[in-house]
Amino acid sequence: MPRLCPGLLVALLALPAPLAAQLPLKHTPTPTARVISAADLMSRLYIYADDSMQGRETGTAGHLRSTAYIERELRALGLEPAGDSGGFFQNVPMLRRTFDPASTITVGGTTLRGGIDFIATSRGAVRRIDGAAVVFGGMALDTSNLLSADQVRGRIVVVRQRRGAGAGAAFGGGGGGGGGGGRGAAAFRPYTESLSGAVAIGTIADSLSATAVRAATNPREGDVFMNDGRTDAPLTITLTSRAAQALLGGPADAAAKGQAGPAVQANIIFHDEMAPARNLVAILRGSDAGLRGEFVALGAHNDHIGLSTGAPVDHDSLHLFNQARFAITGMVSRGQQASPEQMAQVAAIRLNMDSLRQRRATRPDSIRNGADDDGSGTVTLLELAEAFSRGARPKRSLLFVWHTGEEKGLLGSRWFADHPTVPRDSIVAQLNMDMVGRGDARDLPVGGPAYLQLVGSRRLSTELGDLVETVNRSERQPFQLDYQFDANGHPENIYCRSDHYNYARYGIPVVFFTTGLHGDYHQVSDEPQYIDYDHMARIGQLVYDIAVRVANLDHRPLVDHERPDPNGVCRQ
Repeated sequence: MPRLCPGLLVALLALPAPLAAQLPLKHTPTPTARVISAADLMSRLYIYADDSMQGRETGTAGHLRSTAYIERELRALGLEPAGDSGGFFQNVPMLRRTFDPASTITVGGTTLRGGIDFIATSRGAVRRIDGAAVVFGGMALDTSNLLSADQVRGRIVVVRQRRGAGAGAAFGGGGGGGGGGGRGAAAFRPYTESLSGAVAIGTIADSLSATAVRAATNPREGDVFMNDGRTDAPLTITLTSRAAQALLGGPADAAAKGQAGPAVQANIIFHDEMAPARNLVAILRGSDAGLRGEFVALGAHNDHIGLSTGAPVDHDSLHLFNQARFAITGMVSRGQQASPEQMAQVAAIRLNMDSLRQRRATRPDSIRNGADDDGSGTVTLLELAEAFSRGARPKRSLLFVWHTGEEKGLLGSRWFADHPTVPRDSIVAQLNMDMVGRGDARDLPVGGPAYLQLVGSRRLSTELGDLVETVNRSERQPFQLDYQFDANGHPENIYCRSDHYNYARYGIPVVFFTTGLHGDYHQVSDEPQYIDYDHMARIGQLVYDIAVRVANLDHRPLVDHERPDPNGVCRQ
């Protein structure tokens, strides 16, 4: 694990605050051109990640507004619609589910009340619990001494929450991408699979925060998930210590793992409504009559995570603190602990905001704009579409897909891969971009002007991985390709966390391009003013050149590795 040298820490703490905002807060767009350029990307991203898009969360008006922008651009470029009913949109069936505080759990002579003693979520069929027994499962995510299938089947499993974890800790934080699709959950997969036969999983929290209750019960903040008929998703319940004691028949601290509790009656009520969600799909037909029936797919995700549910925070101090913190702990993987030295360095961070405050007042912010995640991939894909539509066409056709619901668990790409609008076996490769707008040393301890992470490029096709490196070496400014996050079993589980995997699970060779995480990841401070547009333009050019090379091959990239089970669990 790289350590931050003391000199770099001092430099970060002494960084003049105005350097944090070298680009403007707002930018007047200029007309875009055929050439992939930093100016074009900047014009597009300041539109796409503007506050007016409200964070682009799937199922919201902001999602509809932002995808309407992409559609207008595709029409202007003259690309062929390849969504539903002759349009660019492919609608993805999603529900927004809200917990009703009228829900009750009855055990013995005690009735527990929703919103006071517990809250619940479920992405599957909801059934009344009638007489299910309780069993204590120990500490959430503890993979030692797992409960047996017989101990779990048909029961309510109650576990203690790991310190610092939120609701749903029993499942490692749930789905979500650029992240998406079970972040860092690979190490805990044996644990989660061991609970698959349970009726419900109850996690003990110290208390139910007002924010958690509001998020569960407010229709505007309800859980959004795929309405695809799946019924096997578990009911998850967050319990106060009082509720847990009633279910276990005594204090959780005194319970032994596997200890059985009393039988329970529960009436858990949810309210469902349709949530708007849509992919965008466009085609540029190839020039070769014999190969134009095959496609090179290029993708990014169009969604982000919307509005912050807490009180607005000061944008500038948050950005500067997270930048300094990430320089210290940015290479500490999920599930690992920072060293005492690193923790001491984080505690020592002090910010001097005086010079910045002379230029502008405090900026309260509650919009998670997602400029890098994945506004950067989205607008780079638009630039690629423009460059291809106004230039020489390659032999194979190009399939452009902007996926929705990546942050909800790779849902839009899963829907497209399961319901493709072109024959699935006609897709010869998929190139995915997610978070390609940063990567400087200020963003990542191993970053720099030539930094680029690659994931998955040789997992199905050695030939495709070799081709990527050949093209990169031919670029005017080749990238330094970082493969460390592609290692088997890496705790960040990147291969399973973005939309490319839903193509790979069908045996389609993929390459995932990213400049990696940074301190503004999923924060209100992920805004267009912090993007490195020159770096992003060079990544766009590399992806363009790779797509041309693959599209002009006289054969499909050879798949020489084992294909995964399309219905199996992703394992990096």
